[in-house]
Amino acid sequence: MTPAQVRNDHHGPTAGLADGYAQANLIAVPEDWAYEVLLFTQRNPKPCPVLDVTDRGATTTVLARGADLTRDLPRYRIWQDGELVDEPTDASAYWRDDLVAFLIGCSFTFESALKQANVPLRHVEQGRNVPMYVTDRECRPAGRLHGPMVVSMRYLPADLVETARTVTARMPAVHGAPVHVGEPGALGITDLDQPDFGDRVEPHEGDVPVFWACGVTPQAAVMASKPPFAITHAPGHMFVTDVPDSAYVL
Repeated sequence: MTPAQVRNDHHGPTAGLADGYAQANLIAVPEDWAYEVLLFTQRNPKPCPVLDVTDRGATTTVLARGADLTRDLPRYRIWQDGELVDEPTDASAYWRDDLVAFLIGCSFTFESALKQANVPLRHVEQGRNVPMYVTDRECRPAGRLHGPMVVSMRYLPADLVETARTVTARMPAVHGAPVHVGEPGALGITDLDQPDFGDRVEPHEGDVPVFWACGVTPQAAVMASKPPFAITHAPGHMFVTDVPDSAYVL
């Protein structure tokens, strides 16, 4: 599928789709919260690497000219006072003139590079959304905005972990190198079979869990900080851009 086809026709998780193109997380907040979101991303660049910030009320982005941020993600989440109130496939009825949108780098972007390095992706093989977990690592707060870091997890063969680390370290704009390898308890994760977002994935013999900082972190901050209103993507249902993933390789 091309990026435009994903944006126009797809309503499920986007891992493995539009191979070779960058994907992005979305959070849109009222203008009076936008500076705090920007500061939060600046203070927490590992989980929140910013690719674009829109003007107030804008529904377009330089990452995909002609795309509409209110309709061109597979699924959205609508938040009121930190509570999830809807998950529509079209957010245009909720969009407001005072919203500022942030597009944040996504680890799905480096998956094509991992495949080129012959690193298997179990969630793609199994047709599942990548598992994501809320950790016990608090992000650096910014004004009213605070919350824990979220991570995505991929089971990898032990002998390919260093390959994956090297490949992803070259792409800091989409989370870069892993934040942890191995024992999930070191991140405060008690059960890999019960992700907070996404799907359970089956490991192969010899696999180890590898964790990357995740752009769902702003949603954890929304739940913790309870801004009056926000729109985000549904975890794993990303905005597929027209930017080649190679543009984010150092």
